[in-house]
Amino acid sequence: MSTGIRVASLEDIPEGEGIAVAKDVTGTADDIALLRDYDGSVWALDDTCTHETASLADGWVEGGYVECPLHSSKFCLKSGEVQGLPATKSTCPHRVEIRDGEVYLFPNEAP
Repeated sequence: MSTGIRVASLEDIPEGEGIAVAKDVTGTADDIALLRDYDGSVWALDDTCTHETASLADGWVEGGYVECPLHSSKFCLKSGEVQGLPATKSTCPHRVEIRDGEVYLFPNEAP
């Protein structure tokens, strides 16, 4: 069983915002956005919006969703399911664990 990849400290991700982790660190096809909701939870989705080339890490996080900064497409933090146009394709979620204030990512594992 994998122990995950330590990718950030919890304090590195302000509530309501996100940070991107480079694909050369994660070994994935896309960078991964670590997104922190106002309840303190942290989620991980592929970083590139499925509608246009915009970083979801630069989007707005609230109420279990991230809104793309370019055209306001909305994605569920837990499932990656698209929740608002103009995007019509969901994005890929990844499992995250918080241990002692550190964020561990499990690329390509479902949450």
